[in-house]
Amino acid sequence: MKKLMVALIVIIIIIGGAVLAMRFVNFNRIGADTYYVKITTDGKVTKGQASDGTNYTDYNYDFQGYNEEGEEKQLNLIAQKNLRKGAYLEVFVKEDKGVTSYEEVKQADVPKKAADKLK
Repeated sequence: MKKLMVALIVIIIIIGGAVLAMRFVNFNRIGADTYYVKITTDGKVTKGQASDGTNYTDYNYDFQGYNEEGEEKQLNLIAQKNLRKGAYLEVFVKEDKGVTSYEEVKQADVPKKAADKLK
């Protein structure tokens, strides 16, 4: 009986940990390279229709991103909203998938070498 209780507690802990990981961990950022960009233009609008019939609008951005060392990379980002001009983004890039995630950051949070290139 004690072994059964211990086994149930261990299973509950494992399931709870998995649920928490899925809630709080962005798996699109794991193993990704980080680049920084500055939004200077509006995105190119692309409209379409999903397979269920709902309409959608995407905003496509092409820009140069810079990593912490100031190394440049051409990036393509598709957003579901028009991003704010003048905003700085931290962009997560995987070699096989391209841009997988992004988040707006303050200019002060951009590493110096990347910030110098973005001005």
